[in-house]
Amino acid sequence: MIDIKTDINLLPYNTFGFSTKAKKFILCPDNESIKQALQYIKSSQRPYFILGGGSNVLFSNDFDGVIIHPTLQQISIVKEDNKQIWIEAGAGVEWDYLVEYTVKNNWYGLENLSYIPGNVGASPVQNIGAYGVEVKDCIELVKGYNIDSMEAFEYGNQQCAFAYRQSIFKSELKNKTIITSVVFRLDKEGTFKLDYGPVKEQVEKNGDISLANVRQTIIDIRKSKLPEPEELGNAGSFFKNPIISIEKFKQVKKQHPNIPSYSVDEQNVKIPAGWLIDQAGWKGKSMGDAAVHDKQALVLVNKGNAEGKDILNLANRIIESVKSSYNIGIEPEVNIL
Repeated sequence: MIDIKTDINLLPYNTFGFSTKAKKFILCPDNESIKQALQYIKSSQRPYFILGGGSNVLFSNDFDGVIIHPTLQQISIVKEDNKQIWIEAGAGVEWDYLVEYTVKNNWYGLENLSYIPGNVGASPVQNIGAYGVEVKDCIELVKGYNIDSMEAFEYGNQQCAFAYRQSIFKSELKNKTIITSVVFRLDKEGTFKLDYGPVKEQVEKNGDISLANVRQTIIDIRKSKLPEPEELGNAGSFFKNPIISIEKFKQVKKQHPNIPSYSVDEQNVKIPAGWLIDQAGWKGKSMGDAAVHDKQALVLVNKGNAEGKDILNLANRIIESVKSSYNIGIEPEVNIL
């Protein structure tokens, strides 16, 4: 039987470092415990939330519902041929452990996604991405259960409806599924994607272009910009980079000639949200113990005694400020409860 804990402090389960409480908490190490947890939430009629590594969530208050925390840990080879290999990782596997595992085995595809916090189960939901790579480029299958029917599902890449920081699990299937594992398709021989930001220059400074070197370079860059949650509570990038039409970009650029952009397609460009926040004057600013990091304006931090509502209030002030200054809307990347 599953162990249902009551009034659990979520401090160990969120990287912002909030002492938020959950009314009920169920740890699920395997598929059977997940099915039992789903039966419980159906019978209890309580609100619920699927919590992974807690690195992309903001609890603005205590959660008067059921937290389901999947911890499935297996990594296995599904199949392979001369050029590619397919591996399956459980939802509870720490994301960066998986990336390290693939790099050590000389499998290409995930190296640019090094040092992203969180667990494997959240990677397809958010379609995590960094330095010119999105996880959708390597996902073959997503496995899990439909919460209402409790039936198992397997969604192929196309069924997941991936887009920038988006998937079917954040849109029409939001709060309707629980992911148990993800199958990744990786290359045994690959080409590197080094054109985003300072990556290529830094890799070449560090030596030969190799999987290990690319991974270490990404880690070094992220560490230079992002605070460690153990030292300064945060959830990584708090905001998504806004995507606007080329026509709107031309209008904005007339007033702000230095605004940077990255091409998305023939109609749209992506604007770095960190630049917008920095230029609006928020970098390093504090509202009590809720603050904007002084090295990376995308990151909101808990300087010690902030609560979720304090971070949320700061985020809303920043959104209003950027809209007022640039007429560009920015949205949180984190899940807000």
